Amino acid sequence: QHRHPPVLPSFPPLLALLALLALLALLALLAVMAPNAHTRLSPSSPMSPAFGAPWVARPGHTFFWQVSLVAIIAFLSLHLRPTAAATAEDTCVTHDQPNPIFQDYPNNATGVLNMTLAIIPIPLATARQIIPAQYAILESAYRSLLPSFPADMYPVLLQAGHDHDIRYLEFTIPDFSRSGFEFPFLDLLGDGYSVFRWAPEQMITASNKGAIDGSEAYGTVVHPSTFAPQCDAYATLSGGNTFFKATSNSTYMSLEYNRLPSCKTVPYPLSFFKNVTNQPIFVNGKQCDQMIRLFDTPLSKGTFAPAPVKAKIEANVGPFPDATSFKGVFGFQIATPFIENNYLSCDTLKGYQGANL
Repeated sequence: QHRHPPVLPSFPPLLALLALLALLALLALLAVMAPNAHTRLSPSSPMSPAFGAPWVARPGHTFFWQVSLVAIIAFLSLHLRPTAAATAEDTCVTHDQPNPIFQDYPNNATGVLNMTLAIIPIPLATARQIIPAQYAILESAYRSLLPSFPADMYPVLLQAGHDHDIRYLEFTIPDFSRSGFEFPFLDLLGDGYSVFRWAPEQMITASNKGAIDGSEAYGTVVHPSTFAPQCDAYATLSGGNTFFKATSNSTYMSLEYNRLPSCKTVPYPLSFFKNVTNQPIFVNGKQCDQMIRLFDTPLSKGTFAPAPVKAKIEANVGPFPDATSFKGVFGFQIATPFIENNYLSCDTLKGYQGANL
């Protein structure tokens, strides 16, 4: 498990300031009473200023000011630091596994996505109303993967969970949670076969400004949110089901999952999710995000094998125009490492039709 740094104990600022002033007064008194170190130490003494004596052995007034400076710095660092540093996320303990691939791809952003992935069938006519008119829906592309998908329906992707252990070069990026509806199999380039995924809105951990700014740079509408659980993809309810919830002022997404006995009970194979989640992502079409998800790693095998679920979703996050409720939605809970290439020209991603990872 990854543990965030513990938050230092804090005291009310007024009490801390009074304590600091009392300490300074005591040090001033000691400085006045202390004999001058220059008069009681011979020039040949190893503790003499001529020999570079330690600051605690120097004259009383010097000692006073140096200790005062240290005390002031300590006070400022404890009580004037940004409030964001003392968020609940700092003490959160996640159950996510460490990033297993950062040493293999040191020049790329990598991390772990512990997500619930679910497919929501909606009427094709509704999808056409929501998706910008300039992007054709490549119905033949998803029907070639899901021949039995209901007629005149379109597969919306739900992603909800936790981004963990994100690394780039020597840098690490704080964990964050996110959720949103995404619209795959779109013809962004107008070539009739390259598939892209439109992700217009997201709920993202409010304290992670870097994640919010990075998403907004694509044109995404971001709702800075609080999540339950704070730093995991889901938590367990008393009856055995799991849940995940995001709230941002009046915007919300509430999910409850029922674990299923077998992957065969999910009408969409894992290979379909593999295809969809590896489609390049866009919002306004100016730049694209290439998120390469690796489904064949130890993070999704053995104890960590994909867990089939049936979900209930209640949300009022866009681009759906009204509050929505979906029941009997099928998917998987799965952790995958990822490799990410940001802010690419969408033309460079021409030709994607399926994942081979």
